[in-house]
Amino acid sequence: MRQGGIIAPALTLSADAEKTQIEELLLVGTAMGGARPKAVVEDSDGLWIAKLNRPDDKWNNARTEHAMLTLARACGGTTAESRIVTIGDRDILLVKRFDREKTSASYLRARMVSGLTLLRTEDSHQSRGKWSNVLLVEELRRVSADPKKDAAELFRRMCFNALISNTDDHPRNHAVIAKERDWRLSPAFDLTPMPHVSLERRDLALICGDDGRFASAKNLLSQSARFLLPNDEAKSIVATMKDRVKTSWYDVARSVGVSEKDCGRVSGAFAYPGFDLDHVEPVEIT
Repeated sequence: MRQGGIIAPALTLSADAEKTQIEELLLVGTAMGGARPKAVVEDSDGLWIAKLNRPDDKWNNARTEHAMLTLARACGGTTAESRIVTIGDRDILLVKRFDREKTSASYLRARMVSGLTLLRTEDSHQSRGKWSNVLLVEELRRVSADPKKDAAELFRRMCFNALISNTDDHPRNHAVIAKERDWRLSPAFDLTPMPHVSLERRDLALICGDDGRFASAKNLLSQSARFLLPNDEAKSIVATMKDRVKTSWYDVARSVGVSEKDCGRVSGAFAYPGFDLDHVEPVEIT
């Protein structure tokens, strides 16, 4: 890696040079916004978003997010390409920018619209009433060139978020993209598990059914028709994905280098007991 945001995997740096590069990348990363330090970098394959761990992280977020993207693909989902590079003693997650296509001369930029824009809402707590997968799929069906396929993909993504307790599935983490004329649902990105104390109820950021944001199988299935899925097919997706997440998350995480200790720290995120409950009343906080 060299100054200017270019990653060159074949380049060997001294320990001091690597430390300097990491410090510079962390400094650049504060300018992109979001909760985590990040920067845009380039290699011979194209442009990537480099996401770095923070000193106050409770586990290795870079490797864990890479594991979730890998797991989502194993569950039949479409995700952004990702890989891990290690510089010095720091792991960095690289997520391929799917809105830029490298050419011999430069880059072609695809049009992209966030879920926030599709929902005509704001990134604030006052606007959370419009944060809804059910409303989002209606907009997706309207703009997509293949509404049946994209609606089903959004349903699988919603189910996956519930099963890994990705409670940060806000509208900016969804998008539609047009590389040419037609609009399609973008690949998934920003998939992160979040263990919670509650074993009975966990809420997604986006409404997902008749029971609001409750991340349960029954709630996911309550509006499956809006995702253009017959009831039996939707039930099969939920059951198959639950089994795959429950039985394979650990092996996938370990295969991409998530430590045994970190697996223990995030283990409570996956297929939590409340996923199978019919209904749990939300707790009023006063």
